[in-house]
Amino acid sequence: MNQQTLVKEYQFEGKGLHTGVYTHMTLKPAAAGTGIVFVRTDLGAEIPALAENVTNTARCTLISKGEASISTIEHIMSAFTGLGVDNAIVEVDNGEIPILDGSARFYAEAISADGLLEQDAPRHYFTVPEEIEIKDEKTGSWVKISPADHLSYDITVDFGSRVLGVQTAHWDESVSYATEIAPCRTFVFFHEVQYLAAQGLVKGGDVDNAIVVVEHPVDDATVEQMARLFNQPLLKVTPEGYLSNLTLRFPNECGRHKLLDLIGDMRLAGGYLLAHISAYKPGHTINTNTAKAVQKAIK
Repeated sequence: MNQQTLVKEYQFEGKGLHTGVYTHMTLKPAAAGTGIVFVRTDLGAEIPALAENVTNTARCTLISKGEASISTIEHIMSAFTGLGVDNAIVEVDNGEIPILDGSARFYAEAISADGLLEQDAPRHYFTVPEEIEIKDEKTGSWVKISPADHLSYDITVDFGSRVLGVQTAHWDESVSYATEIAPCRTFVFFHEVQYLAAQGLVKGGDVDNAIVVVEHPVDDATVEQMARLFNQPLLKVTPEGYLSNLTLRFPNECGRHKLLDLIGDMRLAGGYLLAHISAYKPGHTINTNTAKAVQKAIK
C-alpha cells in the first residue's frame, strides 16, 4: 500500500479542554515521508509527532520541542491513524488542540467525505522483532505489542466503577473507524471534576464535550455547583449514573474512547505497526511509554 495524505486543507477552531485557550487549527497535506508534524504558527516552531517529544501525560498527551509545545494531540493523531493518513501538517496558533465535542468525530467526517490522496511512495510498516509488554505495577495497567501480519487493537477498561462496569473495545482496519471509534467522547468522573477545576484544569469543559460519570451519590447543591462550572442552567443525574444533557452514542462509549486515545498515542511510535496491540486499563502515560519502547525496538 502507498502512503496517503489529505486532498485539501481543513480548518477547525475552539477551546481546549484543559487550558480553555481558543485555538485555530488547519490540517494540511504533506509530502510523502513527512509523517505528522505540528506547527505552532504563533511561535514559528515545528514539533514532529513522535514519542521522543512527549513531555507530559497528565490527563492528555503533550509534545514539545524547545520552548514550543502542543497538548491534547491524541484525538487528531487517532483520526489520522484510523483513516489511513500517513503525512500531514497540523498548524495551530495556541498551545492546545480544540476539544470540539470531545471525540474525533468532526475530523473523521470531514476527511472521510473527501477521501485521501495516494502518494508515489510505499507505506513503511513497522514490525517488532518480539513481543513488547509495558506494565504499571501501581495501577495494574499493561500494554502488549505482539507481532502480527496486520494492525489490530483489543482493550479492557476497568475503573472499578458500578456505572461503567468492565468495558471492552476492538478495532482493526476492517472496522469503520469513522463510525465506530471516532464519535466516542472523552469522559471524567464527577468527583474528579472538582479536583481538576481546583488544579486549574478542565477550563474548556462542558457537557457537550465530556461524558461525566456520577459514581457516588451527590446532593442537588453539588449538582447545581457543577451546572455553574459548566455554564448550564439545569443539570441532573440520570438513572444510569451520568450527568444529564448527554446521550451515550454506544453502551461502551467510554471504553471505545480509551481505544481512540490508545490508537492516537501509539501512532507516536512513528508510523503504522504490523502488530496486535492489547491493553488493560490503558492511559496516556503507559500508552506513550509503550510507543517509546516500540521506537527503541524498531531502531
